[in-house]
Amino acid sequence: MRGLTAPGPVRWIVRTLEDAGFETWAVGGAVRDALAGIPSGDWDLATRATPREVRRIFRRTVPIGVDHGTMGVLARDGTLFEVTTFRKDVETTGRHAVVEFADELDDDLARRDFTINAVAWHPIRKVVHDPFEGAVDLERGVLRTVGSPEDRLAEDYLRVLRALRFAGAFQLRIEGRTWRALTAAVPRVGVLSPERIREELEKILAGAAPPSRALGLYAASGLLSALYGELDATVGEERSGAGGDWFSHALRAVDLLPASRPTLRWAALLQGVGEPEAPGDEEAHPWDRGLLRSAAVLERLRSSNARIAEISQLVPWVARPPDPRGTDAELRRWLARAGRERLPALLRLWSAAVRADELRDGPWNRGDFNTLAARLRALARSGLPLEVGELALSGRDLIRMGYSPGPLFGEVLRFLLDQVLEAPELNRPEYLRDEASRWLEARMPDE
Repeated sequence: MRGLTAPGPVRWIVRTLEDAGFETWAVGGAVRDALAGIPSGDWDLATRATPREVRRIFRRTVPIGVDHGTMGVLARDGTLFEVTTFRKDVETTGRHAVVEFADELDDDLARRDFTINAVAWHPIRKVVHDPFEGAVDLERGVLRTVGSPEDRLAEDYLRVLRALRFAGAFQLRIEGRTWRALTAAVPRVGVLSPERIREELEKILAGAAPPSRALGLYAASGLLSALYGELDATVGEERSGAGGDWFSHALRAVDLLPASRPTLRWAALLQGVGEPEAPGDEEAHPWDRGLLRSAAVLERLRSSNARIAEISQLVPWVARPPDPRGTDAELRRWLARAGRERLPALLRLWSAAVRADELRDGPWNRGDFNTLAARLRALARSGLPLEVGELALSGRDLIRMGYSPGPLFGEVLRFLLDQVLEAPELNRPEYLRDEASRWLEARMPDE
């Protein structure tokens, strides 16, 4: 199979099991990827041996999912490989299946979702076993289910999301009946846990294939509307002064960002969610809408609080960069709001936006971007105060001046920062003390 060679530990596990009388095959993603000409990653093995027999045969094992037939076998170098007993489905509910052990490999392959995932390969004999013609489907560029698509998708609605991910990753056309069953099943995807839904989207954003392929299918199938209404609203939402809509632009930008930076891909994907108006929020600024809507998407997916903050705090700035022709004071104010620490990520995001616009004659100009990037970098490195903690006057200084701590401390320090952002030369202790005294005395309650 295209010169595929299994790692030594995989061959050792297979040989050991077969020497003990238990038929064993490589299955799953490693076999599928090899068929597609992609370097093989995770190796999973299917065997006639039960978990108890696997544990008896190997000295070092880890009980990963014994009830489902899976034992982990530790190779000599410490690498863990999953070895699962042949299984067949007994009952399915749309969220998980009840299975029992089987004697035949074909029973195990028959319960798999798509033909491209129902191919087995023997690492010792170098034999491909492909009863459902998954290798042929990969060659033809077709994705279809094993057996009835209606039944197969109803067994686990996660397969709707997996179908779109696989179609995008391997550039496959979803076979007609499978596509019709998939779109009909979209309303049932809501029974899945938010974590499973999020994991599928994150696999797309972290994958080597351009995410736009799968995400475009999310939109075409109705899944985007069902799961990500905030994103669906950007489909067809024209970008002011630009060609195309926000969703198409976001997909182009996502493709241009590295797979190793999924946070940036998240921010690029969500960049337009603050632009469409909705009933009740017409008066809200797009910046605020972008922050709230992107956070809502991530909260619904049960992302961690740190992850929500990291991504949602980037999103509003991506769609609305500062004017490259603005004054230094205007750019300092902008940088103070956005945060010096976010600048490297934003420059990467804007660079992707520029290149995405260059493909479609959009509003971004490469020269303007280079000018803006140089000016912002210089301001960020200048050492000029951009936040209250960098002022030449602190709360401790105010206490030494005889004032009691309270809410006015924060207000006066923000007042002083506003002055310093306009004129950095004012960041002198004596000037700030005088201004703080005048400001506080005017607002302190009479004794």
